[in-house]
Amino acid sequence: MTFLTRTGTPLPAAIHASAEAAKRDPVNRREFLALASAFGATATTAYAMIGMAAPAHAAAHKSGGTVRMQMEVRALKDPRTYDWSQIANITRGWLEYLAIWENDGTFTPALLESWEINEDATEYVLNVRKGVTWNDGTPFTANDVARNITGWCDKSVEGNSMAGRFATLIDEDSGQAIEGAITVVDDHTVKLSLPRPDITLIPGMADYPAAIVPEGFDPETMLDNPVGTGAYLPESVEVGIKAVLVKNPDHTWWGTEVYGGPYIDRLEYIDYGTDPSAFVAAAEAEEIDATYSIEGEFIDVFSTLDGWNQNEIATGATIVIRPNQLAEVDGKTPYADARVRRALAMAVDNAVLLELGYAGRGLVAENHHVGPMHPEYAELPPREADPEGARALMEEAGMADYEHELFSIDDAWRKDTTDAVAAQLRDAGIKVKRTILPGSTFWNDWTKYPFSSTNWNARPLGVQIWALAYRSGEAWNEFGWSNPEFDALLTEALSVADVEKRRALMAKGEALIQNEGVTIQPYWRSLYNHTREGLVGAGHHIGFEYHPARMAWTS
Repeated sequence: MTFLTRTGTPLPAAIHASAEAAKRDPVNRREFLALASAFGATATTAYAMIGMAAPAHAAAHKSGGTVRMQMEVRALKDPRTYDWSQIANITRGWLEYLAIWENDGTFTPALLESWEINEDATEYVLNVRKGVTWNDGTPFTANDVARNITGWCDKSVEGNSMAGRFATLIDEDSGQAIEGAITVVDDHTVKLSLPRPDITLIPGMADYPAAIVPEGFDPETMLDNPVGTGAYLPESVEVGIKAVLVKNPDHTWWGTEVYGGPYIDRLEYIDYGTDPSAFVAAAEAEEIDATYSIEGEFIDVFSTLDGWNQNEIATGATIVIRPNQLAEVDGKTPYADARVRRALAMAVDNAVLLELGYAGRGLVAENHHVGPMHPEYAELPPREADPEGARALMEEAGMADYEHELFSIDDAWRKDTTDAVAAQLRDAGIKVKRTILPGSTFWNDWTKYPFSSTNWNARPLGVQIWALAYRSGEAWNEFGWSNPEFDALLTEALSVADVEKRRALMAKGEALIQNEGVTIQPYWRSLYNHTREGLVGAGHHIGFEYHPARMAWTS
């Protein structure tokens, strides 16, 4: 049987082959769904390709009411430079996205109605949803989409991580979009012409820094003049205290017929800091209706509270404990030497980090940031901790007496995981000083610490993670790693739709990251949050997204 995209064109042969593999291997089903829908299949079609029915959605939602969610409230800025999901959760009320990444792995069209990708992923046709208006009454058109994509390609904007997601469209000399690569065909059609294949653009459009902004957007006035396509408006944003979104009574939202909603009148994000005991106290005092995310022992604590539901999802969210190869310490670059980096990784048992750092709630990872949840994951020979070999390698590098300073934030699971790394390094005879910083200090220079831990959200494809974090020169490359061989492998992998062919390339890249000692990436996290009974649409999202228009009370 030939399966078609939303627009009636056949899906590539490689997607059909991936469907057969997913039928045989249930572990890869979510990843297949991501790939098929990224190529334009509806959720119904993608499920049918693996012999399953798309999940049904209950519809007992009431209109009105307020939802109060515990979440850190961070300062707003240019969406291209968002580095925290919490920022996007605030602006998602009025700044929306071209597509939405769902918990089952599929991509749902949002401001795009559909898209078509040719067989070798060198041409994208983006069909802009008709009938959408900005909340100032201006029609939303293909020009808006083209302008935003052009802005994503602007490498001159400091901290613009979208440039990493759209690197294929960027001219290396100018640092801007390639002339002629982004074409407005008509009011509701945009064509992207790529110089080489890239299968990741739709997933990139669904990532949280890809919020669509209006013409003339200024991050300095985004609260005073909140022009967007969404159903809500910001009432207030007080950093570290509270952010409030209210339903916009003067805007007819485009999404009601597509998604339902908007249901609730008001969404309050309340900042209780980083101590989970404060979240528990807030729940017991009936000050909140939902938590953003809960880790460690507090998952069990919340499960004992009456009137609360636990929401769990297995993900590719993780933590990295990485040496920064470019960082200078006392005039030296201690982590430029691959032997030092390899020794740090060799000394650590990732299974111990999962147990001590995250209470075993996840899967052990392999220090290359690709896992079984990614369709192109290649299984490498098992790695084992070797403390004696690590000490010998550190001595060979002339660093036996060097004291490493290992930084982390002060919250529970990241601190605990990093503590466990330090303990194992000390057990191997490697000197370590632990420095624990409050979030307000830590995140100011999170990419620049010589040796530190950082958490990373899940991404649908392994190549997306590599393009964001491991490719030379990217804004989020906190490792300071630059390797032409890896960059070439990644460029080729980004161009391959066939999963088996891409897996062979990934095996080489995974081994290269391991052998270079780029990072200690110890485990993949299962994520948990809790919602008050009767609240729907606020369960934990695979990418830490919360959509106010989907939240509703049922009782």
